[in-house]
Amino acid sequence: MNIIVRLFGAIAFQVSALAAMSSIAMSDDKPFQETSAIPQLRATQRICSLDPIEDLLPPPPSKPSNSLFSYLAEQGFTQNQEGSWVCYANDPKKEGRYFTLFKVKQIDGRLIASSFLDEGSLIEGQETRSLDFFMMLVERHMNTNQENRQGIRKYLEAFVSLVKQGKIKPTRRGFLFDQPNRALVLYHKLSSGELKGTGITVNIYLSKS
Repeated sequence: MNIIVRLFGAIAFQVSALAAMSSIAMSDDKPFQETSAIPQLRATQRICSLDPIEDLLPPPPSKPSNSLFSYLAEQGFTQNQEGSWVCYANDPKKEGRYFTLFKVKQIDGRLIASSFLDEGSLIEGQETRSLDFFMMLVERHMNTNQENRQGIRKYLEAFVSLVKQGKIKPTRRGFLFDQPNRALVLYHKLSSGELKGTGITVNIYLSKS
């Protein structure tokens, strides 16, 4: 049975999480690449779709992909040249500027997924979408049951909320939120990339089975 570790009793873990975290650098000021598809998690919204008009567009022609995360295309994500799946967001403060909002990649047997905060702030709607993003990955790539997932969701929801309130500062610590799956969550400064800010990252061990 999976054990959910409480937020304030979390175990620090720094080695593999920080190494992988540094490899998932952000992209800034990149052209927006739009991918629309039939919504899955909600009736009218996809995770990577901050404009309601985008959800009215018909789905694009399906393209075969052997990527572990190809299902993210249905949520509006696109795959970049390095193989990461990314979601770009329009900067509300600067016309014509787009930055990476979400990013997920497989690195050395671990799933590394981040929600990026531009200059340390969540944009409108990012808190809920981040939680939906992380939970979609948990359901797809972790060995959990419904009860366990509910506990994980509450944990991550509290973590993201505390980040938004400024009660968790960027740190090099990784907090263990599911022990059997060796799953971690971090709030950290960006170690590379052009966008100045912070990121909330989940680090999940991918079982070979």
